[in-house]
Amino acid sequence: MEKQGRENFSVSIEVYRDAWGVPHLRAGDPDELAFAQGRVTARDRAWQLEVERHRAQGTTAAFLGAAELGWDVFARRVRLADTARLCFARLERADAPTAAWVRAYVDGVNDGLAEGARRAPEFAETGLAPGRWEPWTPLAVWLSTHILFAGFPTKLWREEVARRLGEEWTELFATDGPGTAGSNGWVVAGERTASGAALVAGDPHRFIEAPGVYQQIRLACPAYDVVGLAVPGIPGLAHFGHTGPVAWAITNAMADYQDVYRERLRRLPDGGVEALGPEGWRPATAHTETIEVAGGDPVVLEVIETDRGPVIVGVEEEPEAGGSEGGPVGGTPEAGTPVGNAPADARTAGDSPAAGAPVDGPAGGALADGPVGGAPEDGPTDGAPEGGRPGEGHDSEGRGWEVLALRHPPRVTGELGFGVLPALLRARTVGDVDAALDGWVEPVNVVQAADTRGGLLHRVAGHVPVRDRLNSLRTVPAWDPAHAWADAPAPLPRAEVRGHAVMANARGLAAPLGVEFAPPHRADRIDALLGASADWTPQAVTAVHRDTDNPSAAPLLAAVGRAEAGLSPAASAVRERLLAWDRRMDAESTDAGLYAAVRGAVVRRLAGHEAFAALREPAPYPEVFRPWLALGPRVAFALETLLTAGPVPAGDVDRIVREALEEVAAGEPPAAWGTTHRLAPWQALPDPDDARWPGLAGDHDCVLSTSSVPGWTDRSARASAARYVWDLADRERSGWVVPFGASGVPGDPHHQDQLPLWLRGELAPVTTDWQYLTKEQG
Repeated sequence: MEKQGRENFSVSIEVYRDAWGVPHLRAGDPDELAFAQGRVTARDRAWQLEVERHRAQGTTAAFLGAAELGWDVFARRVRLADTARLCFARLERADAPTAAWVRAYVDGVNDGLAEGARRAPEFAETGLAPGRWEPWTPLAVWLSTHILFAGFPTKLWREEVARRLGEEWTELFATDGPGTAGSNGWVVAGERTASGAALVAGDPHRFIEAPGVYQQIRLACPAYDVVGLAVPGIPGLAHFGHTGPVAWAITNAMADYQDVYRERLRRLPDGGVEALGPEGWRPATAHTETIEVAGGDPVVLEVIETDRGPVIVGVEEEPEAGGSEGGPVGGTPEAGTPVGNAPADARTAGDSPAAGAPVDGPAGGALADGPVGGAPEDGPTDGAPEGGRPGEGHDSEGRGWEVLALRHPPRVTGELGFGVLPALLRARTVGDVDAALDGWVEPVNVVQAADTRGGLLHRVAGHVPVRDRLNSLRTVPAWDPAHAWADAPAPLPRAEVRGHAVMANARGLAAPLGVEFAPPHRADRIDALLGASADWTPQAVTAVHRDTDNPSAAPLLAAVGRAEAGLSPAASAVRERLLAWDRRMDAESTDAGLYAAVRGAVVRRLAGHEAFAALREPAPYPEVFRPWLALGPRVAFALETLLTAGPVPAGDVDRIVREALEEVAAGEPPAAWGTTHRLAPWQALPDPDDARWPGLAGDHDCVLSTSSVPGWTDRSARASAARYVWDLADRERSGWVVPFGASGVPGDPHHQDQLPLWLRGELAPVTTDWQYLTKEQG
């Protein structure tokens, strides 16, 4: 197929499809192939691409309305698009071939958008016309997808716990808990497989979106032939790929690499802004931007950046601008306070605590290293304020105010790591993968890889700044030099693979780099399952994906066991059923549904206990951060801890469990778990038929991880965004699946044809023999 795809660039591209509509692309060189990838993605997923472009630019409210204003304000304030431009400019200077490769992808997107938009009814529904991608747009999409991935708003939550509940309770929600549950991954060495070659398998758990966040694709040219899971809008295969000789996969390392600084600002007579840093008052940049809002008035906001980073909270609190001394952060939507719904905001949180939280709640988090020990001991300098929230600590003449600024590596270094992407496609050994990942930046990942020579890899990749430990725990004063970043990033851990290795966001390899990790339940369960055989096959490995054992139920079941005295006959019957339950969260299990009902009742009562009264008032931060900051879901995700520790006395905990048993016993018998535990994917437009989404097996800490918010909703907004098994003996014995399908176009035969497979925990085959693929014509 010959096509003039861009000026002076004649492309010769072949597009094939397998039985599931997955695109297999063949071209004459890597740049032509990148063009083909961009074009086929635009044709298959134009609506998704345009939503992501607008989210990265902070322009979604212009066609989706005021509900998206909160995200747009945050995206503008944190300067996502500008950071992407900065990183692309650096890429052009330092790695021109990769910059040209990204440009080729963007040219392909622009070439295919018009056709893709004609196929996607959402454009007509919203009145959106397809726009134009710039060379830096993929970098902006990547930043938008991952800016909340490290969960920096958790630091705001810790501040609120310390301020309202007391310093001694800062660690209360800080043990490793299910709120930080995330992806699974494992590698099995050839000595433990039936073929004698390694297997790499797993599943990334993310906020589920429709269309899905991962795109199955094959990229083939004379330089390489790779299958894997791409992120729509990003060239190459960043996270999961199989080149034939080598395969790799990642999970979130749960590293802490973003800091929130308390900044003191003051307005100059000429309208400029200064910020107080370690060297005194220094100029800050400031400008205004206008956000268009469909069906509403435009919103004008000021964007300020200090030497630490962009100001994300408290701009409106300047006294002269109408802020009130000592008042809460933010203000009206017109002043730029986000009003978007939490699921839409939390969708970018990946493995971080917020993912899957409802509008009034986060997933929990945990300080694993003991009490924080209070706010910074080193006091203010040069007239700096004495801590407090943004909006507090004005000087005596009312000319200064305090805000929060975000510092993160791409904004500081101008590097995003995109040079790694083409290097991964060319990889032939784990050594190649290892060397390529030395240039990775964000997000920080744990990586596993295996090759056909017997090589194995287990390491952390990314940029983690070296700085004071307190930076990782709380907001820190910008004027104190103790909280500056060192010039060089932290060294990255690695480990030898012996038989098999597991990565599941738990404390382990990446422990020196983070604070909060997932509990060990999934990692321990996968490790035990893998240890039970030395004859693994790709087919057998899929059973690990499907495991529904729920180890985190043990503390509540222990409390139920203690609740024998004083129960009514009906509550005693509920108790006996739970104690006999096999702990499996199967969709058809009424015992699992009974457990979930009792758990929810316990969570609600714990959250309502007077010990937590001080935390019930909404935290004074923009709504975009609310998924991390609400009490109820925090209690839900810290349940294992709160049943045995915390401010609620042990006697009250036992009483609460008895009351929960009585509540459930007095109501209608709970339905099977899958009746209420249904899929709830994020979509840019409301779903007219929400009831069509199916019931799910699994729970937070099952290997089959499908997260809800106990006590608030059983609906699952987060689950496996894909599953894969890479076989190093024969790539065609590999398998993969996504929650919906290869196409993002409603009504397309491949729009949701993989959903039944995904629900059953099965994989579609990876077909690489061109003769068994169907070539597209025209």
